[in-house]
Amino acid sequence: MNKRKAMKIFIAVSLLFTFGFLINKSDIYFEIAKNIDIFTKVYKEISFNYVDEINPEQFLRAGIKGMLNSLDPYTVFIDEKKQDDIELLTNSKYGGIGVTIGVRESKVTIIELMDGYSAQRQGIRVGDIIIQVDSVKISQDNFEDISSYVKGEPGTLVQLKILRNSEKDTIQFNILREEVTIKNLVFAGFVPEESNNVYLKLTGFSRTAGEELKKSILELGKQKEIKSVVLDLRGNPGGLLDAAVDVSSKFLERGQLIVSTKGRDTTTLKQFFSTQEPLVKDIPLIVLVNEGSASASEIVAGAVQDHDRGVIVGTPTFGKGLVQTIVPLSYNTSLKITTSKYYTPSGRCIQKIDYSKKNPVIPQYDTLITSSFNTDNKRIVYSSGGIKPDSIVKEKEISGLTKDILAKGLVFKFATKLLANHPDLNFSTLKNEKIFNEFVSFLKDEKYEYRSEIKLKLDELTSAIEKNKHLNGVKSSIANLKEEVTKLTKNEVEQEKEDILFLIRIEMASRFNGREGIVKEMLKDDIQFQTAVKLFSDFTSYNKILNR
Repeated sequence: MNKRKAMKIFIAVSLLFTFGFLINKSDIYFEIAKNIDIFTKVYKEISFNYVDEINPEQFLRAGIKGMLNSLDPYTVFIDEKKQDDIELLTNSKYGGIGVTIGVRESKVTIIELMDGYSAQRQGIRVGDIIIQVDSVKISQDNFEDISSYVKGEPGTLVQLKILRNSEKDTIQFNILREEVTIKNLVFAGFVPEESNNVYLKLTGFSRTAGEELKKSILELGKQKEIKSVVLDLRGNPGGLLDAAVDVSSKFLERGQLIVSTKGRDTTTLKQFFSTQEPLVKDIPLIVLVNEGSASASEIVAGAVQDHDRGVIVGTPTFGKGLVQTIVPLSYNTSLKITTSKYYTPSGRCIQKIDYSKKNPVIPQYDTLITSSFNTDNKRIVYSSGGIKPDSIVKEKEISGLTKDILAKGLVFKFATKLLANHPDLNFSTLKNEKIFNEFVSFLKDEKYEYRSEIKLKLDELTSAIEKNKHLNGVKSSIANLKEEVTKLTKNEVEQEKEDILFLIRIEMASRFNGREGIVKEMLKDDIQFQTAVKLFSDFTSYNKILNR
């Protein structure tokens, strides 16, 4: 082939690729323009000509929501009311009074007070029911908006009308809003107290997470030598990718890869490395995880596992391997959009759910297949399905009765009533037997009856038999069975005494000592944490797990 002919072929191929690319691009732009035009015309026609008058803003936003619902659940439209949540995620600060509010028995209730802030200082109590904020009456119906009523510029006042002590007292508070800082690290200390083991409970990954961790570790190191660390990421839903990198850097060697991200254009691979010396170098590390550990928590756990820096203990994590970017839009709204997937240092994507399956909107989304990868020490780990712990330890199961008591808010209500009746009560002198007997009496006063799954099934069976006259002969047998079940379950509360007392003491600890009190009390009966502590005393097993 002569040079001239070769040049013609080269030019032809080049033009084919160039124009092919332009055609594909122009096809995309044409499709977008065409469908925007259709969407606009449909929106206008409905807005002007539908039989009933509609709210044009709500109508359009319902369309946006429906469109985004065809993607993954993390790609969402953020309206004006939710902008404070974005600010809170990035800066961990907001103007407020330092309370957590929830619904208890259909009433909007204070469920937690933050130490040192105005609500606590001015006498607000856990269990107080909010009935009015400024001029706005508060009920379960407008609960979702209460955050916007209570929050505001630091230095301004908010008026709260409170019901206390079984709705006997109405109290009005004028509370000063302050700059409230949300802590990511809710507990840092030596546990057990006489040991050299540091326990760190991290509940979020906002921008300050790494700095909080650093400060606490340095302060604890001044008290005595740190010989082991338990990093608890259970129930931590994640947050900022940069914060996950920063937290990981406190334990990994400088220069080690922490995470990689890859978007639609697979050539734009971004890699994030540790850029600092570790704070606790060569010290045994255990990371606690469960199905509530997601996103940034999984980045940290994945990096620790892939570099064999520590042992992962607990149950498999949530499995969120997608990264979101927040794009500001007009009129103080935003779009949180999934822009990439992340990969642990060994190269695995731990995303559990493939949102492209049977989804024509994203037909080219690659199917998530479980594949094996190797850690630094040649241990085998797997992609998809979250982070699988090196040591599977399930959390303690609680009975149906205990779950029911908790779900109905009876422990919360009992603690509120107990403190109202005994204002001088001291947590350190609480007697288990006395407090349990008071709780049993409280359940009787509340006319509480636990209908177990067996009882519910028997009731359904009884109802079905009564409707069928041909089954009259078995009625007496069913009645006898129900009587026998009632006898066996008569003392269910007494049988679950240990678990019920545990829940009561946790609730009481929160009233006296806040989150720190809750953590300390929970660790006393925490199987996963106790497993971690035992593993630190057996370095042969610890090193064997890491294939050292």
